[in-house]
Amino acid sequence: MYYSVRRKLKTVISQLILAALFFLLGVNFPKKEIVKRSKPKTKIIVNNVTYGEFHKDSLIRLLKNLNVKFPHIVMAQSILETGHWTSKIYNENNNLFGMKEASVRVHNSKGTKYGHAYYDNWVESVYDYCFYQTTYLSGIKDESKYYGYLGRNYAQSPLYVVKLKQIVGREKLKELFK
Repeated sequence: MYYSVRRKLKTVISQLILAALFFLLGVNFPKKEIVKRSKPKTKIIVNNVTYGEFHKDSLIRLLKNLNVKFPHIVMAQSILETGHWTSKIYNENNNLFGMKEASVRVHNSKGTKYGHAYYDNWVESVYDYCFYQTTYLSGIKDESKYYGYLGRNYAQSPLYVVKLKQIVGREKLKELFK
């Protein structure tokens, strides 16, 4: 029970830090709507957001503005998970990272479609990745440890990290975030 309370406290603190970061960066949150599930949990859905069409430069700018950790790796994940933004999961779910709908951490997905989380727009999937990163990766300060975590926890493929590193190198992604 102690660990459960500790985990919840860590999640709340992470959420507060992320909210403070969004506030300091001037991110305006849209209206919120509470949707009740059959379980006694509450889900906050961010809706009524209007964003432009997706473009690689827009993603780069948003990752920079949100001060995402290791944005070149996150960008590589987006490229790999969506097949350069051509996959069905991206095109129909607005899911840039192949994220599943979270059941433990805070998230802003609308539900599950095709086995993956879906969002009203691509920016919401970036916010959800930020929630994921804040919840599970906030203590990681080293790129190799970040890759290690992703290799153990993010994808099923044993070559996931190898593929990410290849994309980072081939696409010169580190240079985009200097």
